[in-house]
Amino acid sequence: MTKRTTRDRILDAANRLFYAEGIRAVSLDTIAEKAGVTKKTLYYHFASKDDLIAGYLMSRDQPNLALFEKWYDEAKGGAADKTAEIFRHLGRNARHPKWKGCGFLRTAAELANMPGHPARKIGAAHKKKFEAWLALRYAEARLAEPETLARSVVLLMEGVFATMLIHRDPEYAEAAAEAAHFLVKKQK
Repeated sequence: MTKRTTRDRILDAANRLFYAEGIRAVSLDTIAEKAGVTKKTLYYHFASKDDLIAGYLMSRDQPNLALFEKWYDEAKGGAADKTAEIFRHLGRNARHPKWKGCGFLRTAAELANMPGHPARKIGAAHKKKFEAWLALRYAEARLAEPETLARSVVLLMEGVFATMLIHRDPEYAEAAAEAAHFLVKKQK
């Protein structure tokens, strides 16, 4: 087992707190305390709260993408079935009492008045990576217009994240799964 670095402990604390409470609601003092470090140590690893917010999203990027890939790859059937399964997994996750929606989307909303913020750029890049990954899966499945199809599915995904968060109703994920299945199936 590898030992967690101080930076990792700070990011773990930031992940838990930012996701649970929002980035503006959580102070650096609270993160330092939760990570078991001094504020000076936190600043040694992250120059500012903005830097820590960016680090928080960067730490979520690959694990989130890997999870979507796992769900897709483990699903039975063709591209339509596999795409629908991603939405069904989102719905299952949204049933957990600690589910707070998409951390990337929530951060973008909290920083809506700061379009140049590094975290906004990281969030946008994450969403683009997912879209590109999905387009590649659709191209591999020889579906027509894979980039356009991926963009349509991403729009459904962002919509379901927002709608489930607003209504606290994971059944919207099932409706999105059916819509995504239909969109992908018609591209055969």
